[in-house]
Amino acid sequence: MLDLSDRLLVLVVAAVLEAWVAYPDAVFRAVGHPVSWVGALIAWLDQNLNRSAWADAVRRGAGVFAVAALLVVTITAGAALDTLAAATRPVGLVVTVIAVAVLIAAGSLDRHVRAVADALDAEGLAGGRRAVSMIVGRDPATLDQPAVCRAAIESLAENASDGVTAPAVWFLAAGLPGMLAYKAINTADSMIGHKTARHRAFGWAAARLDDLVNLPASRLTGLMLVAAAVVVPGASARGAWTALRRDAGRHTSPNAGWPEAAMAGALGLRLAGPRVYGGTRVEAAWMGDGRAEATPADIRRAVTLFRVSFGGTAALLAVIAIPMMI
Repeated sequence: MLDLSDRLLVLVVAAVLEAWVAYPDAVFRAVGHPVSWVGALIAWLDQNLNRSAWADAVRRGAGVFAVAALLVVTITAGAALDTLAAATRPVGLVVTVIAVAVLIAAGSLDRHVRAVADALDAEGLAGGRRAVSMIVGRDPATLDQPAVCRAAIESLAENASDGVTAPAVWFLAAGLPGMLAYKAINTADSMIGHKTARHRAFGWAAARLDDLVNLPASRLTGLMLVAAAVVVPGASARGAWTALRRDAGRHTSPNAGWPEAAMAGALGLRLAGPRVYGGTRVEAAWMGDGRAEATPADIRRAVTLFRVSFGGTAALLAVIAIPMMI
């Protein structure tokens, strides 16, 4: 495995690369993405191990086995890449940079969220609903313009933790094996970790493990947003800190409330709250105590806060990494 100084340097370079080029659409159309490859394996396990005729206890056990199989595959692949990188320096470092850049989603997240604001400005509510449907699971037809804007900002806050901070944390802690294992767990939770009749038992292990592995990153992301609010014009660090302390624990998720509450407080908004998934209304607490009438301008302010928080963190990591390399 690469040592910590190498991993710090790789992470900073990969983050800059991904923010610059994201994941090219042409590459995705040609070969997919590692997450889509993992998703295909999860779908196969779900199809073959999640039998409706089985008792819940058996289906839960099958779900535990499925998650264990995912971890074996991803950790083995990550260990092979790490070994190759360490043995073939400096080419191996370049390969690792590319792999890490592929597994971090800061640039892609930035583009998808900004697209919602752009669509609202250019095409009105219909365009905003279409754009936000690409990044959230709730029914877009139930959303008015402020709800579309809130949904985009909530997705930015939550995915800043799940899609950026958490993969980075697990890469620093355990190299590519840790990063790939995290992405597998997070993808499994998004696909099978639902409280539906089909997945309540089979997806139990994926959902519980995802809650656990996201604990550090969600707290860290909330604090990063508070820190960024100190320097972003129009944002309130005090509001972010107050909302984080007061509201994060009231969220339906043990993790999503931290970045969402910090984002809401920083921008003077209310986020989360009741929403509709698949025709079912889900009652949830509000994060923040500001206005609920979010606008496209608020989406852009949220993106600025996101950029400053992660750009500042990358700069700090670079400052730490460079002396370690000398």
